Amino acid sequence: MNVQRITPVLVVESVEDCLSFWTDRLGFVKVAEVPHGDRLGFVILTAGATEVMLQSVASVREDIPGGGAGAERASLFIEVADLAAVQRALGDWPRIVDQRDTFYGMRETIVADPAGNTVLFAQRLTPRA
Repeated sequence: MNVQRITPVLVVESVEDCLSFWTDRLGFVKVAEVPHGDRLGFVILTAGATEVMLQSVASVREDIPGGGAGAERASLFIEVADLAAVQRALGDWPRIVDQRDTFYGMRETIVADPAGNTVLFAQRLTPRA
């Protein structure tokens, strides 16, 4: 098997309520959207080569039999070159963990997006060999 790419799809109650977190604070760009009734059902967001998708619970329920029935949440681990820049971009956004250094060599900040998905930003403390 040759996996070419994995893109997380975050299931959210309201795509509209989550967009500004990803676009205004973190600099992602909306490159595609799919309406669902009078709301957004799905969006694709990119930042450089990184992609994340947001899909509404209502859209999932219509799209996938049995989907969207439970508390579908995700946790993202996002490696960044400059954690301080991410922290500045987050501004006053509430932190789960403001900053910590780990035994595995990362400096991390952890937040939850408006839908409750955990987003962990990590900067390597020592460059890769």
